[in-house]
Amino acid sequence: MGEKYYPTTNEENLIKEIVDCAFKVHSKLGPGLLERIYEVCFCHELRKKNIKFINQVKIPIKYDDLTFDEGYRIDVLVENSIVCELKAVVEQNAVFDAQILSQLKLAQKHLGLLINFNVPLIKNGIKRFII
Repeated sequence: MGEKYYPTTNEENLIKEIVDCAFKVHSKLGPGLLERIYEVCFCHELRKKNIKFINQVKIPIKYDDLTFDEGYRIDVLVENSIVCELKAVVEQNAVFDAQILSQLKLAQKHLGLLINFNVPLIKNGIKRFII
């Protein structure tokens, strides 16, 4: 992962579809609900578009030549390539950026979206990451 990564056209299109799913959920539900509710509805929207995903994916941690399954969990991994970390928080925090960057590194993925549904406009709640 040393060289700069450039998303493929397919990945760019997939990101647009993911953002559209987040927009639909936010449009129907608005801000103020629990993260888990947004996750279920977001996954439903992905399913409606026939986009493959796995939610609550465990990422093992390797430490001292041991592997621990008690590591991170990715909220939603889309098409085995895009990490989606979902939030429902009042304020963005730099810790969330660090969290998704760690998830990308540990899962050996290049693309991630941090999606905060607790905002008046969903476009202001989406942050893209490329490593």
